[in-house]
Amino acid sequence: MNTSSKLEHVNVTVSDPKATAGLLCKLFDWQVRWEGPSQMGGHTYHVGTDDDYVAVYTYDGAPGANGKPGRTRGGLNHIGVLVDDLEKVERRVIAAGLQPFNHMDYEPGRRFYFIDGDGIEFEVVCYA
Repeated sequence: MNTSSKLEHVNVTVSDPKATAGLLCKLFDWQVRWEGPSQMGGHTYHVGTDDDYVAVYTYDGAPGANGKPGRTRGGLNHIGVLVDDLEKVERRVIAAGLQPFNHMDYEPGRRFYFIDGDGIEFEVVCYA
């Protein structure tokens, strides 16, 4: 049986969700889709496109509505972002004071990586 599915969002814990949301909007031309208190306690920004997003979250120490603490960091290898213009995004990454590394050119595309201020690794890939 075939089913159609696609990734809708990823939720990561960060130290400053407002700053991380601003950075992601600036780097990738994304928008803040929603912002407010999290069900897990703390505060969340949803940043991305109309179809998918990254939820950037911070834990405020209060118990969440679902009983989970929501403060775990780690366990994530990287977040992959597909872009149309790799060089333009790399210039933005550098202008934001971040260091691109591990440039690779292999099928199906070209890519580089960077790590944000919370230690989250991003892979930026272009298939064009």
